[in-house]
Amino acid sequence: MQALLAAIAQMPYCTDAQRIFHGRGGLYPGCEQISLDAFPPVIVLTSFAPMDEAQLAVIGQALEQRWQQIAPAEQPLIWAFQTRESGGRVETRIMTGELPEPHVVTENGAKYLIHISRGQNHGLFLDMAAGREWVRQQVLAHSRPERMKVLNLFAYTCAFSVVAKLAGAGQVLNMDMSKTALATGQHNHQINGVKAGASFAAHDIFSSWGKITRGGLYDLIVVDPPSYQKGSFIATKDYARLMRRLPDLLAPEGQVLLCLNAPELGTAFLREQMTEIAPELKFVERLANPPVFADVNEECSLKVLVYRAPGLDNTAQS
Repeated sequence: MQALLAAIAQMPYCTDAQRIFHGRGGLYPGCEQISLDAFPPVIVLTSFAPMDEAQLAVIGQALEQRWQQIAPAEQPLIWAFQTRESGGRVETRIMTGELPEPHVVTENGAKYLIHISRGQNHGLFLDMAAGREWVRQQVLAHSRPERMKVLNLFAYTCAFSVVAKLAGAGQVLNMDMSKTALATGQHNHQINGVKAGASFAAHDIFSSWGKITRGGLYDLIVVDPPSYQKGSFIATKDYARLMRRLPDLLAPEGQVLLCLNAPELGTAFLREQMTEIAPELKFVERLANPPVFADVNEECSLKVLVYRAPGLDNTAQS
């Protein structure tokens, strides 16, 4: 635990949601099962293996000591511990303090509703921060952002849409099978004041191509599916089905963000299939993950790839 304790000793007072310690990247032997996140004002310790009470007491003492050094006097320490075990069992304990209700965090000026004690997904995936920033920059750089159409597939709580709308995008279609996640997404748009031009469809994407196509050609498409979700999406067989649709959905010089968070599938999984299935879409770059998410093998970490459609003259732009 020494690496974790050292990270706590240097922990800043976070005002934005962010990861503090990423043992999952394998850079800290003995801490591979641990991560520490800030969802201000809450600190969340997550372990993928059981931790005994003595270990938790040491971590709690380290957090309290550091908190007294960095936090305003009126802000008590609130921290939670979540265990995630094989088989999908999740248990969350509030170790000190009380969770805010509602719990709203910020990231780069955007606001998101968070649920720490509701399952393993809290409402915002911190490792996708660079992807959200890329979307923001693309919208800001567009000559007519108010005319941009964005398609957000597997939208979850619609963070990409919030960022796009805050940057000035005209229309965003958010699609996800989970009505609960989309309801949170709608709330996220409301608290950011960007409800106009955002639509939400709680549909199976593979049964909804007609609705998606009727939305017209899109200037930007975000594809961020789960790597494996029984009955919904299995990357090894379903990603190719998505790729086949992309060329007909993108406007000239439109861009697509392909995301995959499956340690067993590397960048080549996406690139080789795109070359075969949608060769007219040209690879631009792989976005670097936030530095705190460094991994001993970057091919095991989050993959976020950018592709671009050719222009009207059918000449691929790069």
